[in-house]
Amino acid sequence: MKPEIHPKLNHVVFVDSSSKAEFATLSTLTSEEKKKINGVDHFVIHVEISSASHPFYTGEKMLIDTAGRVDKFRARMEHSKKMKAEHDARAHKKDEIKKETLEEKITRKAVENTEAKEEARVEAAKPVAKKPAPKPSKPAKKPAAKPAKKAAPAKKPIAKPTKKPAPKKPAKKGKK
Repeated sequence: MKPEIHPKLNHVVFVDSSSKAEFATLSTLTSEEKKKINGVDHFVIHVEISSASHPFYTGEKMLIDTAGRVDKFRARMEHSKKMKAEHDARAHKKDEIKKETLEEKITRKAVENTEAKEEARVEAAKPVAKKPAPKPSKPAKKPAAKPAKKAAPAKKPIAKPTKKPAPKKPAKKGKK
């Protein structure tokens, strides 16, 4: 090996933040924090996820999220499920309306009308804030008459130039 062209290898320990697992190895990384293992100083490198906490290696359905991405995803999924349920309920109601008999339709319409009348009655019973009556206004003043505009002088029509007919050429006579 050529001297001084390769990076320096250091003893390091990788510490998983979620599972607190430690892995001692050699690396070119360094840090301010050190830890003594078996009499050797190791640089401590903190990692968010490792094979000790990753679901692929553990087989558990454990999610580690430091940026809130999983929570945002779950919120979107909940909203999506809620919207789908509402859509399905509307579709189911439409199907029921299509299948109902004439008597059921008349009954449903009567119930809807009575509910609408009840809501209108409740609205009418609410006190309405009255607007103050407008004050009688003075008669509006008529604007001063504007002086009449002077009539523009009548324009004379412009004569169009006439084309003179081109002089007629004498007809050519054929050879005799």
